[in-house]
Amino acid sequence: MIARFFFVFLLIQSTLAQKPPPEKPSQKWLTLNGQSPAVIARGGFSGLFPDSSEYALQFALSTSLPGVIIFCDLQLSKDGYGFCLSGIRLENSTTIADFAPKGQKAYNVNGEQLRGWFALDYMIDDLLQKVALTQNIFTRSSYFDGTRLLAVEDITGLRPPPIFWLNVQYYNFYKQNKIDPTLYIKEALNIQKINFISSPEIGFLKNINGIVNKARTKLIFRFLEADAIEPTTKQKYSSILKDLSSIKLFASGILVPKEYIWPVDAEMYLEAPTNLVADAHKEGLEVYASGFANDIPGSYNYSYDPTTEYLQFIDNGQFSVDGLLTDFPPTASEAIACFANNKNATKSKGKALIISHNGASGVYPGSTDLAYQQAVDDGADIIDCSVQMSKDGVAFCLESPDLTGDTTALSTFMTKAATIPEIQPKSGVFSFDLTWSEILTLKPQLKNPFAKEGLQRNPKNKNKGKLISLTEFLELSKQKAVSGILINIEDS
Repeated sequence: MIARFFFVFLLIQSTLAQKPPPEKPSQKWLTLNGQSPAVIARGGFSGLFPDSSEYALQFALSTSLPGVIIFCDLQLSKDGYGFCLSGIRLENSTTIADFAPKGQKAYNVNGEQLRGWFALDYMIDDLLQKVALTQNIFTRSSYFDGTRLLAVEDITGLRPPPIFWLNVQYYNFYKQNKIDPTLYIKEALNIQKINFISSPEIGFLKNINGIVNKARTKLIFRFLEADAIEPTTKQKYSSILKDLSSIKLFASGILVPKEYIWPVDAEMYLEAPTNLVADAHKEGLEVYASGFANDIPGSYNYSYDPTTEYLQFIDNGQFSVDGLLTDFPPTASEAIACFANNKNATKSKGKALIISHNGASGVYPGSTDLAYQQAVDDGADIIDCSVQMSKDGVAFCLESPDLTGDTTALSTFMTKAATIPEIQPKSGVFSFDLTWSEILTLKPQLKNPFAKEGLQRNPKNKNKGKLISLTEFLELSKQKAVSGILINIEDS
Protein backbone atom coordinates (compact mmCIF):
# COMPACT_ATOMS: atom_id res chain seq x y z
CA MET A 1 0.00 0.00 0.00
CA ILE A 2 2.90 2.38 0.72
CA ALA A 3 4.17 1.79 -2.80
CA ARG A 4 0.74 2.67 -4.18
CA PHE A 5 0.58 5.93 -2.23
CA PHE A 6 4.09 6.79 -3.39
CA PHE A 7 3.14 6.08 -7.00
CA VAL A 8 0.03 8.25 -6.77
CA PHE A 9 1.97 11.03 -5.02
CA LEU A 10 4.57 11.08 -7.80
CA LEU A 11 1.93 11.18 -10.50
CA ILE A 12 0.02 13.99 -8.82
CA GLN A 13 3.21 15.96 -8.26
CA SER A 14 4.32 15.57 -11.87
CA THR A 15 0.89 16.57 -13.12
CA LEU A 16 0.69 19.63 -10.92
CA ALA A 17 4.15 20.67 -12.03
CA GLN A 18 3.08 20.80 -15.65
CA LYS A 19 2.19 24.17 -17.06
CA PRO A 20 -1.46 24.56 -18.01
CA PRO A 21 -2.15 24.66 -21.75
CA PRO A 22 -2.00 28.15 -23.23
CA GLU A 23 -5.40 29.78 -23.34
CA LYS A 24 -7.06 29.96 -26.72
CA PRO A 25 -8.45 33.25 -27.96
CA SER A 26 -11.99 33.85 -26.78
CA GLN A 27 -14.35 31.78 -28.92
CA LYS A 28 -18.03 31.13 -29.20
CA TRP A 29 -19.15 27.60 -28.52
CA LEU A 30 -22.45 26.12 -29.69
CA THR A 31 -23.49 25.33 -26.12
CA LEU A 32 -26.58 26.94 -24.62
CA ASN A 33 -24.62 29.70 -22.86
CA GLY A 34 -21.82 29.98 -25.42
CA GLN A 35 -19.21 28.78 -22.92
CA SER A 36 -17.00 25.72 -23.30
CA PRO A 37 -18.60 22.35 -22.46
CA ALA A 38 -18.18 21.09 -18.90
CA VAL A 39 -16.14 18.02 -18.03
CA ILE A 40 -18.06 15.88 -15.53
CA ALA A 41 -16.01 13.19 -13.80
CA ARG A 42 -18.22 10.20 -12.96
CA GLY A 43 -16.96 9.12 -9.55
CA GLY A 44 -13.78 11.09 -10.23
CA PHE A 45 -11.22 9.39 -12.49
CA SER A 46 -13.14 6.11 -12.26
CA GLY A 47 -11.64 4.73 -15.46
CA LEU A 48 -8.40 4.14 -13.57
CA PHE A 49 -9.29 4.10 -9.86
CA PRO A 50 -12.25 2.67 -7.92
CA ASP A 51 -15.38 4.77 -8.35
CA SER A 52 -15.63 7.69 -5.90
CA SER A 53 -12.37 6.82 -4.15
CA GLU A 54 -9.94 9.42 -2.84
CA TYR A 55 -7.49 8.52 -5.61
CA ALA A 56 -10.17 8.98 -8.27
CA LEU A 57 -11.18 12.38 -6.92
CA GLN A 58 -7.67 13.77 -6.52
CA PHE A 59 -6.62 12.64 -9.97
CA ALA A 60 -9.75 14.03 -11.60
CA LEU A 61 -9.12 17.41 -10.00
CA SER A 62 -5.40 17.48 -10.77
CA THR A 63 -5.40 16.17 -14.35
CA SER A 64 -8.53 17.78 -15.79
CA LEU A 65 -9.50 21.27 -16.87
CA PRO A 66 -10.12 23.83 -14.12
CA GLY A 67 -13.79 23.67 -13.25
CA VAL A 68 -14.11 19.91 -13.66
CA ILE A 69 -17.35 18.74 -12.03
CA ILE A 70 -17.27 15.81 -9.58
CA PHE A 71 -20.24 13.49 -10.16
CA CYS A 72 -21.48 11.51 -7.14
CA ASP A 73 -24.11 8.77 -7.24
CA LEU A 74 -25.90 9.08 -3.90
CA GLN A 75 -26.42 6.04 -1.69
CA LEU A 76 -28.04 6.25 1.76
CA SER A 77 -27.15 4.21 4.83
CA LYS A 78 -29.55 2.68 7.35
CA ASP A 79 -29.21 5.75 9.56
CA GLY A 80 -29.82 8.15 6.67
CA TYR A 81 -26.30 9.34 5.85
CA GLY A 82 -25.16 9.81 2.28
CA PHE A 83 -22.08 8.47 0.53
CA CYS A 84 -20.96 8.25 -3.09
CA LEU A 85 -21.02 5.00 -5.07
CA SER A 86 -22.41 3.95 -8.45
CA GLY A 87 -24.84 1.05 -8.57
CA ILE A 88 -27.44 0.06 -6.00
CA ARG A 89 -25.75 -3.27 -5.09
CA LEU A 90 -22.65 -2.78 -2.98
CA GLU A 91 -20.98 -6.11 -3.77
CA ASN A 92 -20.15 -4.94 -7.29
CA SER A 93 -17.79 -2.21 -6.09
CA THR A 94 -16.91 -2.89 -2.43
CA THR A 95 -15.79 -5.62 -0.05
CA ILE A 96 -19.19 -5.66 1.68
CA ALA A 97 -19.49 -9.44 1.21
CA ASP A 98 -16.36 -9.94 3.32
CA PHE A 99 -17.73 -7.73 6.09
CA ALA A 100 -21.22 -9.26 6.07
CA PRO A 101 -21.02 -12.66 4.31
CA LYS A 102 -24.65 -13.46 5.18
CA GLY A 103 -25.97 -10.00 4.37
CA GLN A 104 -27.60 -10.76 1.04
CA LYS A 105 -31.19 -9.58 0.71
CA ALA A 106 -33.75 -9.25 -2.07
CA TYR A 107 -35.46 -5.96 -2.89
CA ASN A 108 -37.80 -4.69 -5.56
CA VAL A 109 -35.98 -1.84 -7.29
CA ASN A 110 -38.27 0.03 -9.65
CA GLY A 111 -40.11 -3.13 -10.61
CA GLU A 112 -37.04 -5.36 -10.86
CA GLN A 113 -36.28 -7.99 -8.23
CA LEU A 114 -32.63 -7.67 -7.21
CA ARG A 115 -30.63 -9.75 -4.75
CA GLY A 116 -27.43 -8.52 -3.13
CA TRP A 117 -26.01 -6.22 -0.47
CA PHE A 118 -27.72 -2.82 -0.13
CA ALA A 119 -26.57 0.34 1.64
CA LEU A 120 -29.83 0.80 3.56
CA ASP A 121 -29.09 -2.35 5.60
CA TYR A 122 -25.90 -0.96 7.17
CA MET A 123 -24.96 1.91 9.46
CA ILE A 124 -22.73 4.59 7.99
CA ASP A 125 -19.89 3.98 10.49
CA ASP A 126 -19.66 0.34 9.45
CA LEU A 127 -19.63 1.24 5.77
CA LEU A 128 -16.97 3.93 6.11
CA GLN A 129 -14.72 2.08 8.55
CA LYS A 130 -15.08 -1.62 7.69
CA VAL A 131 -15.80 -1.75 3.96
CA ALA A 132 -13.31 -0.94 1.18
CA LEU A 133 -13.78 0.11 -2.43
CA THR A 134 -12.94 -2.09 -5.42
CA GLN A 135 -12.87 -1.46 -9.16
CA ASN A 136 -16.35 -2.37 -10.41
CA ILE A 137 -15.42 -2.93 -14.06
CA PHE A 138 -13.37 -6.10 -14.02
CA THR A 139 -11.44 -5.40 -17.23
CA ARG A 140 -9.85 -2.45 -15.40
CA SER A 141 -6.95 -2.70 -13.00
CA SER A 142 -7.59 -3.74 -9.40
CA TYR A 143 -4.25 -2.29 -8.29
CA PHE A 144 -5.83 0.58 -6.37
CA ASP A 145 -8.53 -1.45 -4.60
CA GLY A 146 -8.73 -1.14 -0.85
CA THR A 147 -9.40 2.54 -0.14
CA ARG A 148 -12.33 3.57 2.02
CA LEU A 149 -15.75 4.81 0.97
CA LEU A 150 -16.32 8.57 1.06
CA ALA A 151 -19.27 10.34 2.63
CA VAL A 152 -20.77 13.17 0.59
CA GLU A 153 -19.32 15.73 3.00
CA ASP A 154 -15.84 14.23 2.51
CA ILE A 155 -16.03 15.50 -1.06
CA THR A 156 -17.92 18.75 -0.63
CA GLY A 157 -15.60 19.57 2.28
CA LEU A 158 -12.45 19.52 0.13
CA ARG A 159 -10.53 22.79 -0.07
CA PRO A 160 -11.03 24.47 -2.42
CA PRO A 161 -14.48 22.90 -2.73
CA PRO A 162 -15.02 21.22 -6.11
CA ILE A 163 -18.00 21.86 -8.34
CA PHE A 164 -20.26 19.07 -7.14
CA TRP A 165 -23.00 17.11 -8.91
CA LEU A 166 -25.22 14.84 -6.79
CA ASN A 167 -27.17 12.21 -8.71
CA VAL A 168 -30.15 10.66 -6.90
CA GLN A 169 -30.70 7.52 -8.95
CA TYR A 170 -32.95 5.53 -6.61
CA TYR A 171 -35.31 7.97 -4.91
CA ASN A 172 -38.38 5.74 -5.12
CA PHE A 173 -36.51 2.69 -3.81
CA TYR A 174 -35.24 4.48 -0.72
CA LYS A 175 -38.57 6.20 -0.09
CA GLN A 176 -40.40 2.85 -0.18
CA ASN A 177 -37.95 1.55 2.41
CA LYS A 178 -38.54 4.48 4.78
CA ILE A 179 -35.41 6.50 3.99
CA ASP A 180 -36.35 9.78 2.33
CA PRO A 181 -33.70 11.28 0.03
CA THR A 182 -35.66 14.54 0.03
CA LEU A 183 -35.00 15.04 3.74
CA TYR A 184 -31.34 14.23 3.23
CA ILE A 185 -31.06 16.75 0.37
CA LYS A 186 -32.83 19.43 2.40
CA GLU A 187 -30.37 19.08 5.28
CA ALA A 188 -27.36 18.78 2.97
CA LEU A 189 -28.20 21.99 1.11
CA ASN A 190 -28.09 23.92 4.40
CA ILE A 191 -24.49 22.96 5.14
CA GLN A 192 -22.94 21.91 1.81
CA LYS A 193 -22.52 23.45 -1.62
CA ILE A 194 -24.22 21.26 -4.22
CA ASN A 195 -24.09 22.77 -7.69
CA PHE A 196 -26.15 20.16 -9.55
CA ILE A 197 -28.79 17.65 -8.48
CA SER A 198 -30.01 15.10 -11.01
CA SER A 199 -32.41 12.19 -10.98
CA PRO A 200 -34.21 9.94 -13.45
CA GLU A 201 -37.37 10.34 -11.32
CA ILE A 202 -39.68 13.26 -12.06
CA GLY A 203 -41.44 13.00 -8.70
CA PHE A 204 -38.23 13.61 -6.79
CA LEU A 205 -37.23 16.63 -8.89
CA LYS A 206 -40.67 18.17 -8.43
CA ASN A 207 -40.49 17.52 -4.67
CA ILE A 208 -37.24 19.40 -4.24
CA ASN A 209 -38.10 22.18 -6.68
CA GLY A 210 -39.22 24.43 -3.87
CA ILE A 211 -36.29 23.47 -1.64
CA VAL A 212 -33.31 24.35 -3.80
CA ASN A 213 -31.99 27.82 -4.47
CA LYS A 214 -32.11 27.89 -8.28
CA ALA A 215 -29.33 30.49 -8.36
CA ARG A 216 -26.97 28.06 -6.59
CA THR A 217 -28.18 24.61 -7.63
CA LYS A 218 -29.33 23.37 -11.03
CA LEU A 219 -31.85 20.56 -11.28
CA ILE A 220 -31.19 18.08 -14.09
CA PHE A 221 -33.55 15.38 -15.36
CA ARG A 222 -31.64 12.22 -16.19
CA PHE A 223 -32.90 10.02 -19.01
CA LEU A 224 -32.32 6.27 -18.86
CA GLU A 225 -32.58 3.86 -21.81
CA ALA A 226 -35.34 4.83 -24.22
CA ASP A 227 -37.54 1.81 -23.36
CA ALA A 228 -37.07 2.07 -19.57
CA ILE A 229 -40.07 3.22 -17.52
CA GLU A 230 -39.92 6.46 -15.51
CA PRO A 231 -41.20 5.57 -11.99
CA THR A 232 -43.43 8.62 -11.43
CA THR A 233 -45.32 8.91 -14.72
CA LYS A 234 -45.00 5.22 -15.74
CA GLN A 235 -44.09 6.44 -19.22
CA LYS A 236 -41.14 5.35 -21.32
CA TYR A 237 -38.30 7.84 -21.36
CA SER A 238 -38.62 7.96 -25.15
CA SER A 239 -42.17 9.31 -24.72
CA ILE A 240 -41.12 11.93 -22.17
CA LEU A 241 -38.42 13.10 -24.58
CA LYS A 242 -41.11 14.25 -27.00
CA ASP A 243 -42.30 16.92 -24.57
CA LEU A 244 -39.21 18.92 -23.64
CA SER A 245 -41.27 21.97 -22.67
CA SER A 246 -42.79 20.03 -19.75
CA ILE A 247 -39.29 19.21 -18.44
CA LYS A 248 -38.46 22.91 -18.34
CA LEU A 249 -41.11 23.28 -15.60
CA PHE A 250 -39.03 21.33 -13.07
CA ALA A 251 -35.45 21.19 -14.45
CA SER A 252 -32.92 23.44 -16.12
CA GLY A 253 -31.28 20.69 -18.13
CA ILE A 254 -31.24 17.05 -19.16
CA LEU A 255 -28.62 14.30 -18.88
CA VAL A 256 -29.00 11.74 -21.66
CA PRO A 257 -27.14 8.65 -22.92
CA LYS A 258 -24.90 9.71 -25.79
CA GLU A 259 -26.88 7.50 -28.20
CA TYR A 260 -29.84 9.88 -27.80
CA ILE A 261 -27.72 12.43 -29.69
CA TRP A 262 -25.60 10.35 -32.07
CA PRO A 263 -27.38 7.00 -32.60
CA VAL A 264 -25.28 3.96 -33.48
CA ASP A 265 -26.68 1.24 -35.75
CA ALA A 266 -26.48 -2.51 -35.23
CA GLU A 267 -23.19 -2.67 -37.16
CA MET A 268 -21.61 -0.06 -34.86
CA TYR A 269 -21.64 2.87 -37.28
CA LEU A 270 -22.93 6.36 -36.57
CA GLU A 271 -26.32 7.34 -37.90
CA ALA A 272 -27.35 10.93 -38.54
CA PRO A 273 -27.57 13.03 -35.35
CA THR A 274 -30.93 13.66 -33.78
CA ASN A 275 -32.34 17.14 -33.23
CA LEU A 276 -32.30 16.69 -29.46
CA VAL A 277 -29.60 19.25 -28.62
CA ALA A 278 -31.05 21.92 -30.90
CA ASP A 279 -34.60 21.30 -29.66
CA ALA A 280 -33.56 21.33 -26.00
CA HIS A 281 -31.57 24.53 -26.44
CA LYS A 282 -34.64 26.17 -28.01
CA GLU A 283 -36.51 25.34 -24.80
CA GLY A 284 -33.68 26.80 -22.71
CA LEU A 285 -32.56 23.38 -21.47
CA GLU A 286 -28.91 22.46 -21.11
CA VAL A 287 -27.93 19.06 -22.53
CA TYR A 288 -25.36 16.81 -20.87
CA ALA A 289 -24.27 13.56 -22.53
CA SER A 290 -23.30 10.42 -20.58
CA GLY A 291 -21.67 7.08 -21.28
CA PHE A 292 -18.14 8.11 -22.25
CA ALA A 293 -15.22 5.80 -21.42
CA ASN A 294 -11.91 5.33 -23.23
CA ASP A 295 -11.89 1.55 -22.78
CA ILE A 296 -15.40 0.80 -24.04
CA PRO A 297 -15.31 0.57 -27.85
CA GLY A 298 -17.81 2.86 -29.54
CA SER A 299 -18.60 3.41 -33.20
CA TYR A 300 -16.11 2.32 -35.86
CA ASN A 301 -16.28 5.93 -37.05
CA TYR A 302 -14.01 6.87 -34.14
CA SER A 303 -11.27 4.31 -34.96
CA TYR A 304 -10.88 3.59 -31.23
CA ASP A 305 -9.86 7.21 -30.59
CA PRO A 306 -11.87 8.56 -27.61
CA THR A 307 -10.84 12.13 -28.41
CA THR A 308 -12.56 11.84 -31.79
CA GLU A 309 -15.73 10.71 -30.04
CA TYR A 310 -15.75 13.69 -27.69
CA LEU A 311 -15.22 16.06 -30.62
CA GLN A 312 -18.23 14.54 -32.38
CA PHE A 313 -20.39 15.93 -29.56
CA ILE A 314 -18.79 19.35 -29.12
CA ASP A 315 -17.19 20.35 -32.44
CA ASN A 316 -19.31 19.15 -35.35
CA GLY A 317 -20.35 22.53 -36.75
CA GLN A 318 -24.03 22.00 -35.89
CA PHE A 319 -24.30 21.86 -32.10
CA SER A 320 -22.42 21.22 -28.88
CA VAL A 321 -23.59 19.49 -25.76
CA ASP A 322 -23.17 21.49 -22.55
CA GLY A 323 -21.18 18.82 -20.75
CA LEU A 324 -19.65 15.35 -21.00
CA LEU A 325 -20.08 12.75 -18.24
CA THR A 326 -17.02 10.52 -18.45
CA ASP A 327 -14.93 7.94 -16.59
CA PHE A 328 -11.79 9.54 -18.09
CA PRO A 329 -11.95 13.30 -17.42
CA PRO A 330 -8.37 14.04 -18.59
CA THR A 331 -9.24 12.83 -22.10
CA ALA A 332 -12.40 14.94 -22.27
CA SER A 333 -10.37 17.90 -21.00
CA GLU A 334 -7.77 17.34 -23.71
CA ALA A 335 -10.44 17.23 -26.41
CA ILE A 336 -11.95 20.53 -25.27
CA ALA A 337 -8.72 22.42 -24.53
CA CYS A 338 -6.46 21.17 -27.31
CA PHE A 339 -8.44 19.81 -30.25
CA ALA A 340 -11.87 21.44 -30.39
CA ASN A 341 -12.35 24.43 -32.72
CA ASN A 342 -8.85 23.80 -34.05
CA LYS A 343 -9.44 22.83 -37.67
CA ASN A 344 -8.23 26.13 -39.12
CA ALA A 345 -5.61 26.92 -36.49
CA THR A 346 -2.13 27.95 -37.60
CA LYS A 347 0.38 25.15 -37.09
CA SER A 348 2.99 25.98 -34.48
CA LYS A 349 6.68 25.66 -35.21
CA GLY A 350 8.82 23.03 -33.56
CA LYS A 351 6.09 20.40 -33.40
CA ALA A 352 6.77 16.68 -33.67
CA LEU A 353 7.16 15.22 -37.15
CA ILE A 354 4.26 12.93 -38.11
CA ILE A 355 5.23 10.04 -40.40
CA SER A 356 2.55 7.69 -41.70
CA HIS A 357 2.84 3.90 -41.54
CA ASN A 358 1.67 2.63 -44.93
CA GLY A 359 -0.59 5.66 -44.99
CA ALA A 360 -3.47 5.67 -42.51
CA SER A 361 -3.33 1.87 -42.34
CA GLY A 362 -5.57 1.70 -39.29
CA VAL A 363 -8.44 3.29 -41.22
CA TYR A 364 -8.01 1.82 -44.72
CA PRO A 365 -5.95 -1.10 -46.07
CA GLY A 366 -2.30 -0.09 -45.93
CA SER A 367 -0.45 1.37 -48.92
CA THR A 368 -3.65 2.10 -50.86
CA ASP A 369 -4.70 5.37 -52.43
CA LEU A 370 -7.35 5.86 -49.73
CA ALA A 371 -4.87 5.18 -46.91
CA TYR A 372 -2.47 7.81 -48.24
CA GLN A 373 -5.27 10.32 -48.80
CA GLN A 374 -6.49 9.79 -45.23
CA ALA A 375 -2.96 10.23 -43.86
CA VAL A 376 -2.67 13.58 -45.64
CA ASP A 377 -6.14 14.65 -44.44
CA ASP A 378 -5.16 13.71 -40.88
CA GLY A 379 -2.12 15.98 -41.01
CA ALA A 380 0.80 13.63 -41.71
CA ASP A 381 3.98 15.52 -42.59
CA ILE A 382 5.60 12.57 -44.35
CA ILE A 383 3.92 9.68 -46.14
CA ASP A 384 5.78 6.41 -46.60
CA CYS A 385 6.09 3.72 -49.24
CA SER A 386 7.66 0.30 -48.67
CA VAL A 387 8.74 -0.63 -52.18
CA GLN A 388 8.01 -4.08 -53.64
CA MET A 389 8.61 -5.34 -57.19
CA SER A 390 6.26 -7.18 -59.54
CA LYS A 391 7.35 -9.95 -61.91
CA ASP A 392 7.41 -7.50 -64.83
CA GLY A 393 9.49 -4.92 -62.96
CA VAL A 394 6.86 -2.47 -61.69
CA ALA A 395 7.75 -0.90 -58.34
CA PHE A 396 4.74 -0.44 -56.05
CA CYS A 397 3.91 0.26 -52.40
CA LEU A 398 3.14 -2.54 -49.94
CA GLU A 399 4.49 -3.43 -46.52
CA SER A 400 5.76 -6.90 -47.45
CA PRO A 401 6.68 -8.81 -50.61
CA ASP A 402 4.33 -11.52 -49.30
CA LEU A 403 0.93 -10.43 -50.62
CA THR A 404 -1.12 -12.72 -48.35
CA GLY A 405 -1.13 -10.37 -45.36
CA ASP A 406 -2.26 -7.20 -47.14
CA THR A 407 -4.34 -8.54 -50.05
CA THR A 408 -6.63 -11.39 -51.06
CA ALA A 409 -3.77 -13.11 -52.94
CA LEU A 410 -4.06 -16.41 -51.07
CA SER A 411 -7.58 -17.14 -52.30
CA THR A 412 -6.79 -16.06 -55.87
CA PHE A 413 -3.24 -17.30 -56.46
CA MET A 414 -2.85 -20.21 -54.04
CA THR A 415 -1.09 -22.24 -56.74
CA LYS A 416 1.75 -19.71 -56.71
CA ALA A 417 2.43 -20.06 -52.99
CA ALA A 418 6.09 -20.66 -52.18
CA THR A 419 8.51 -20.76 -49.26
CA ILE A 420 11.54 -18.47 -49.40
CA PRO A 421 13.56 -18.78 -46.15
CA GLU A 422 15.66 -15.70 -46.97
CA ILE A 423 12.51 -13.56 -46.66
CA GLN A 424 10.35 -15.42 -44.13
CA PRO A 425 9.99 -18.93 -42.66
CA LYS A 426 6.36 -19.44 -43.69
CA SER A 427 5.02 -19.84 -47.20
CA GLY A 428 3.46 -16.95 -49.07
CA VAL A 429 2.42 -15.53 -52.42
CA PHE A 430 5.19 -13.13 -53.41
CA SER A 431 4.94 -9.99 -55.49
CA PHE A 432 7.80 -10.95 -57.82
CA ASP A 433 5.87 -14.04 -58.93
CA LEU A 434 2.93 -11.95 -60.21
CA THR A 435 2.75 -9.34 -62.92
CA TRP A 436 1.52 -5.85 -62.05
CA SER A 437 -1.72 -6.47 -63.94
CA GLU A 438 -2.27 -9.62 -61.84
CA ILE A 439 -1.55 -7.71 -58.63
CA LEU A 440 -4.11 -5.07 -59.61
CA THR A 441 -6.81 -7.77 -59.68
CA LEU A 442 -6.32 -8.33 -55.95
CA LYS A 443 -8.36 -6.62 -53.29
CA PRO A 444 -6.37 -4.87 -50.55
CA GLN A 445 -7.05 -6.10 -47.03
CA LEU A 446 -7.28 -4.12 -43.79
CA LYS A 447 -5.09 -5.63 -41.07
CA ASN A 448 -6.54 -6.33 -37.62
CA PRO A 449 -3.56 -6.73 -35.26
CA PHE A 450 -5.82 -6.94 -32.18
CA ALA A 451 -8.51 -9.21 -33.61
CA LYS A 452 -7.88 -11.85 -30.92
CA GLU A 453 -8.73 -9.24 -28.28
CA GLY A 454 -12.03 -8.50 -30.03
CA LEU A 455 -10.92 -5.13 -31.42
CA GLN A 456 -11.86 -5.26 -35.06
CA ARG A 457 -10.95 -2.36 -37.32
CA ASN A 458 -13.56 -0.71 -39.52
CA PRO A 459 -15.16 -3.67 -41.37
CA LYS A 460 -16.77 -1.44 -44.00
CA ASN A 461 -13.28 -0.41 -45.12
CA LYS A 462 -11.93 -3.96 -45.11
CA ASN A 463 -11.24 -4.12 -48.87
CA LYS A 464 -11.50 -0.48 -49.93
CA GLY A 465 -8.94 1.38 -52.00
CA LYS A 466 -6.45 0.23 -54.62
CA LEU A 467 -2.75 -0.51 -54.60
CA ILE A 468 -0.59 2.11 -56.29
CA SER A 469 2.73 2.03 -58.11
CA LEU A 470 5.74 3.96 -56.86
CA THR A 471 5.24 6.42 -59.73
CA GLU A 472 1.64 7.03 -58.62
CA PHE A 473 2.81 7.45 -55.03
CA LEU A 474 5.35 10.11 -56.05
CA GLU A 475 2.74 11.93 -58.11
CA LEU A 476 0.27 11.83 -55.20
CA SER A 477 2.87 13.30 -52.83
CA LYS A 478 3.42 16.19 -55.25
CA GLN A 479 -0.30 16.87 -55.60
CA LYS A 480 -0.88 16.85 -51.85
CA ALA A 481 2.19 18.99 -51.13
CA VAL A 482 3.31 16.94 -48.14
CA SER A 483 6.52 17.98 -46.38
CA GLY A 484 8.34 14.86 -47.49
CA ILE A 485 8.22 11.18 -48.35
CA LEU A 486 9.86 8.09 -46.87
CA ILE A 487 10.93 5.31 -49.23
CA ASN A 488 11.62 2.00 -47.50
CA ILE A 489 13.50 -0.73 -49.40
CA GLU A 490 14.11 -4.18 -47.90
CA ASP A 491 15.15 -7.56 -49.32
CA SER A 492 16.82 -5.85 -52.29
